[in-house]
Amino acid sequence: MKLFQSKHEFQYEWSLVSAANWQKYPNEHCPHVQHVDVLNRTLDPETGILTTERLITVDQNVPALIMKIMGCPTTQYVREISVIDPKKKTLTMSSENLTMSNILTVRETIEYKEHPNDKTLFTQQAAFSAGSMVSRWANTVEDFSLKRFQQNAAVGREGFSKVRSVVMV
Repeated sequence: MKLFQSKHEFQYEWSLVSAANWQKYPNEHCPHVQHVDVLNRTLDPETGILTTERLITVDQNVPALIMKIMGCPTTQYVREISVIDPKKKTLTMSSENLTMSNILTVRETIEYKEHPNDKTLFTQQAAFSAGSMVSRWANTVEDFSLKRFQQNAAVGREGFSKVRSVVMV
């Protein structure tokens, strides 16, 4: 298993950053994200907590030879559960790949949390676990996936900055 962690401080208040999060796809920096569909949304009237389940459709940019050997389509699906707590001023998102989970499971957790001086603290964690189907190449698969994830995380923050600018106008 390989782990990824990242922290970032946005120089904007939580309400703006969390609102911008819902506008981040599609954007030119993340062309692999094809669709985002809301499957379920519930609001707890007592706590104000909003829970949303989404299906994210991505077109993976993995070498065709690898996809062919593994027998996997280029279109992949990710399930995301997000929880917004307006009282605590947190937005927590947990996601897991649905496609190719027998080869590699990726579990990601992101949190946007109010930080002093009208800032927002962003934390991101991900765990990569190769499946038994590729046990002989587990380290290689996990290392490749971690490296790709690190690159995409940096690109994602860049794209998010552009979306945030649009929301704040």
